Amino acid sequence: MKRYVSTAVIAAAFFVGISLLLYPVISEYINAKHQSKAIASYDEIASHMSEADYDEIFAEARAYNDALARTEGAFYQPERVSGYLEALDITGTGIMGYVTIDKIGVELPVYHTVETDVLQSAVGHLPGTSLPIGGEGTHAVLSGHRGLPSARLFTDLDKLEPGDLFTITVLNRVVMYRVDQVKIVDPTDVTDLQLIPGKDYCTLFTCTPYGINSHRLLVRGVRIETPEDAAPRYIANEAYRIDPLIVTPAVAAPMLLGIAVVMLIKSRRSALKQKLRKEGLIVHEKQ
Repeated sequence: MKRYVSTAVIAAAFFVGISLLLYPVISEYINAKHQSKAIASYDEIASHMSEADYDEIFAEARAYNDALARTEGAFYQPERVSGYLEALDITGTGIMGYVTIDKIGVELPVYHTVETDVLQSAVGHLPGTSLPIGGEGTHAVLSGHRGLPSARLFTDLDKLEPGDLFTITVLNRVVMYRVDQVKIVDPTDVTDLQLIPGKDYCTLFTCTPYGINSHRLLVRGVRIETPEDAAPRYIANEAYRIDPLIVTPAVAAPMLLGIAVVMLIKSRRSALKQKLRKEGLIVHEKQ
């Protein structure tokens, strides 16, 4: 009986261990696949819109950015400028485009607000900052989490250096930025997120140091001319490649489970034989 219990405990430990091993990898895979589908859906809808539609939506976004720049205190009280949630929302889901950072292999949908449900699986746009369409006197700010067990997001943002490039795709437009400043600040220091007359900036920010999150990492990009061949295009990201980290435990799990079952069966047979032997029901066994 003790051996049976011991084997059952081992089998349960195997199961729990494999579950813990698989959770973050599979969860990240599912989130990445969801992000890819959101971007693909966004591109599909945008591709069927007319030039007149593009012009109207961008005109509304520019008007919002202009009003934001004119309104004193709008950075701290974005509700002073109306129309935020409706701007650039062509799908009704809150997605306004997507950010691509080739150096760290990231392509993520960008949604309105930095609320918890947004940041758990995507990048959020900070209300009170310019919509990410570019333009003189604008400064868009995009936020993403680091180190979530369920999603990669901005985990590798600290690898960016001055000179690196990233793009924001909105409708049929790709806006390109070159990193010109990487800075670590206190959470309450928002000086580097403000508008600067005549400048065209986009800042990516996340928590730092990794796992401690006591400060904020700001990666600012200055707008540069977008190459003519940088038209919006969807390329399936890493989510559609099965990661070896998924394959390995997925293959190992049934093997370990099989071993545990065999051990359990052998243990029970051995216990049964000992019981029958004690009761005199087994007097001779084949060698």
